[in-house]
Amino acid sequence: MADRALRARMIAPRYLDAGECALTVEFGAAIDAGLTARVLALDAALAARPCAGIVETVPTYRSLMVHYDPLILPRAGLVAHLEAALEGPAPAPAEGSLWHLPACYDPAVATDLAHVAAATALSPGQVVAAHAGATYTVVMFGFAPGWAYLAGLPPGLTLPRRASPRDRIPGGSLIVAAGQAIVAGLPMPSGWHILGRTPERLFSPSRSPAFLLAPGDRIRFDPVDAAAFAGLEARAAAGEPVARKAA
Repeated sequence: MADRALRARMIAPRYLDAGECALTVEFGAAIDAGLTARVLALDAALAARPCAGIVETVPTYRSLMVHYDPLILPRAGLVAHLEAALEGPAPAPAEGSLWHLPACYDPAVATDLAHVAAATALSPGQVVAAHAGATYTVVMFGFAPGWAYLAGLPPGLTLPRRASPRDRIPGGSLIVAAGQAIVAGLPMPSGWHILGRTPERLFSPSRSPAFLLAPGDRIRFDPVDAAAFAGLEARAAAGEPVARKAA
């Protein structure tokens, strides 16, 4: 892993146009902690060095998309600013907040728990203990609003996607596939395995900020039983936050 991270730091990024108003800075082609660190470092460097014309930055596992106004900042000027940010001293990374999200692993909401247990040669209790015992890092949001992609899934829970995707899974589903973990923010189609559900709403357009979490934040899942989940679900539906941010 250390060698992979070192190689990731040595590879020069590629600048890929995404239409006329966005540029993707691509650091590699794999999900790798070293690449993610470079993405977040550039994102932090751009935040520390504001530039007129940059509208928004969107981090992912291996790239940073930069939305910009070409009438204010030409592409060449943006690339020059990005290269200066990459070559300059990187700001000290901010410590992301640690969030505790209630998570229910009852079979009523953990649709694929038994299947995942069988596929990984673990008991359902061991799957829950592994999933809830890890500390995850929010790497990015994608696919749909509030879908938080997480790094930190225990290797023992790695398995491929479902052979047949579901037309719709509930919002708040805790899903895994291909060595990745997600908290599904909104009901959407998915071919991932459902291990449980959190009552917390990670995305709410009526809340400020609309996204509860930010890239770089960390997550721990606190198991709750079905009765506690139902009570928390009602509170969350009424607009009350049910996740807890560590002091």
